[in-house]
Amino acid sequence: MDLNKKFTPETWPDNPEKATLEAKNKFVGFWLFLGGETILFATLFATYLALKNKGPSGMEHTTQSLYQLPLVFVMTMLLLTSSLTSVFAMYHMKNYNFKKMQLWLAITAFLGLGFLMLEVYEFYHYVQEGFTFGSSAFSSSFYSLVGAHGFHVAIGLVWITLLIYRNSKRGLNLYNATKYYTFSLYWHFIDVVWVFIFTVVYLMGVIG
Repeated sequence: MDLNKKFTPETWPDNPEKATLEAKNKFVGFWLFLGGETILFATLFATYLALKNKGPSGMEHTTQSLYQLPLVFVMTMLLLTSSLTSVFAMYHMKNYNFKKMQLWLAITAFLGLGFLMLEVYEFYHYVQEGFTFGSSAFSSSFYSLVGAHGFHVAIGLVWITLLIYRNSKRGLNLYNATKYYTFSLYWHFIDVVWVFIFTVVYLMGVIG
């Protein structure tokens, strides 16, 4: 099958992201990758839970005194909304509407960037308070977990930006449909990880 073949909404496959053998093989590889990422984050979560509020005697910073739920709630809404906009993008991809797909992907990137900027601000605020990576075992585990997630968000933003830019003149075809869809799966994955971070790190940290 010609991967660069021009289609119409009527001739576009129902599942274009899996329409070729190459695409199916990419999906298998991508799910294996997500399995490895799940193990990575599970390890970081376990480390954080083991070291939460652990540090030198008389340590100044604890979860109750440090975390700011209103800021984290705004970050969470931005990232969850970006997951929804990526669903809209994939809806238009399946209906062979390239322009609307690109628009919703751009909105997804904008929301993700907003999340990342707030996370940078959060880290800056903590550092100004003296809560640095080397302050304690607790701080090291916190920055390792939340920072790893932020790094994955940054990778996703680079990925989506390149997809939008490189395919702006190529349009939609069976070759890049798989790339768009795997990005969407990746974005949902880091959103799910953030829901766990919000619950385990921030919510449970403040409530106790």
